[in-house]
Amino acid sequence: MSKVILEVKGVEKIYNPGQPNEVRAVKGIDLKVHKGDFIAIVGPSGSGKTTFLDILGCLLRPSKGKVIIDGKETERLSEDGLARVRREKLGFVFQQYNLIPTFTALENVSLALRVAGKSKKSAEKRARELLEFVGLGKRLNHPAGLLSGGEQQRVAIARALANEPEIILADEPTGNLDSKSGKQVLELMKWLNLEKGYTFVVVTHDPEITRYSNRVIYLKDGKIIKEIIKKDRRIIRLDRLIK
Repeated sequence: MSKVILEVKGVEKIYNPGQPNEVRAVKGIDLKVHKGDFIAIVGPSGSGKTTFLDILGCLLRPSKGKVIIDGKETERLSEDGLARVRREKLGFVFQQYNLIPTFTALENVSLALRVAGKSKKSAEKRARELLEFVGLGKRLNHPAGLLSGGEQQRVAIARALANEPEIILADEPTGNLDSKSGKQVLELMKWLNLEKGYTFVVVTHDPEITRYSNRVIYLKDGKIIKEIIKKDRRIIRLDRLIK
């Protein structure tokens, strides 16, 4: 079995603890993510999917439990330490793309590298390579706001790859895309997974994404209810998971 690169043990997230409006968004989840996994996390709205992904991404501290990334426990890290983990170990893809619309595709990707300490020249060289890598070599100098939704999401994926992360965390990556653009983005992600060895954890309402995953995890009421290990490209629908 491949290396465990992310592990959570007994993770909980409690909002307003001890108050009448206390909410237990995540309830004692254990999970191991192996190098090369493509995990789809599915479940109804309010099941804790995005909260759990934010915990995996060190964007939110758990109330209880451990998050271990590449062998390092993160719960005692300072905010600067968590930022370093995010910068060096993780890549993020969001439903809203989170690009600067007036910046070109090249500028959006190179900015992430400049923030990480790369020189302007090396950042632009790496950004150009990544954008060509995701099929946007002819869109380098187009403002992000003038690109199609599918193209913007590919820019976001290139940005996520900028620092060669251990894991890419994606929150509804096809949520704003039509079916054709969504399929193109998923095909790119799966190619990156199978051919380049990138590890993905994807939160989604879109059952189509389960076609591309090797593990499907069903969350309900903040808990893992069921997991399916897949060896083919069949779609796993929620009604099957809850049987």
